[in-house]
Amino acid sequence: MNLFDDIKTGLGQAIEFEKGNLKARTTTLTVEPVEHFESEEIRSIRKETGLTQVLFAKYMGVSVKTVEAWESGRNHPEGAACRLLSMTRNDPSFPRRSGIVTASVK
Repeated sequence: MNLFDDIKTGLGQAIEFEKGNLKARTTTLTVEPVEHFESEEIRSIRKETGLTQVLFAKYMGVSVKTVEAWESGRNHPEGAACRLLSMTRNDPSFPRRSGIVTASVK
């Protein structure tokens, strides 16, 4: 099929949809709830990445004191930090694979 035929077919389908003769295809998306993490889980995730608290804090976009507080249980991550922790737990190579953490050889 060439471009003209594709456009003609699409317009025909749009007309049939408007007339009620054709059902539209729909996609339903769901968003998983934000997970909550306990101090031991956060420490385990960080260790799986091979990052120090200092590097993990930079990766997460928070202060070292915040990571220390998370790992000691004095504070808990929320929102986007929990999403990033989930992604990192599911793939410990994510920090490097995503290009957020890079290595340089000297």
